[in-house]
Amino acid sequence: MTLWQPGMTITDVRLNDGPPTISTDSGLVAASGFSVNDFRGYRTGRNIVLDMYLLRTGGTITATTGNIGDTAICTAPANWRPTNGTINGDWDDGTAEGGFVIGTDGICTLRTASSDITLNRNLRLHVGFIIDN
Repeated sequence: MTLWQPGMTITDVRLNDGPPTISTDSGLVAASGFSVNDFRGYRTGRNIVLDMYLLRTGGTITATTGNIGDTAICTAPANWRPTNGTINGDWDDGTAEGGFVIGTDGICTLRTASSDITLNRNLRLHVGFIIDN
């Protein structure tokens, strides 16, 4: 299969050829003990990327050797959720980091943390996935 042929010109139209990008900045719901600072969702075809920025408004979530109790942090809006199973994502706050999961119900649950998550910590969550439909 030949991807390039003599005389074929790469233009900005060709580079941008593909499905349009759909975006949102609304619909993220914070769980108890958190508030939403910012939210961005991007969808191109069946690919979705979510960037969620939340503030810890509740008590300290204590980390013990990198583990914390599963803690719901937010719920992604309908049509911006995985369609087939649970997806792993990463979070950080500039000092600490960890992992979270997002399920088909849209609930994002913190699973691990490199240190305690205290009051007024800003957590940035990022995840990308492919949906079935």
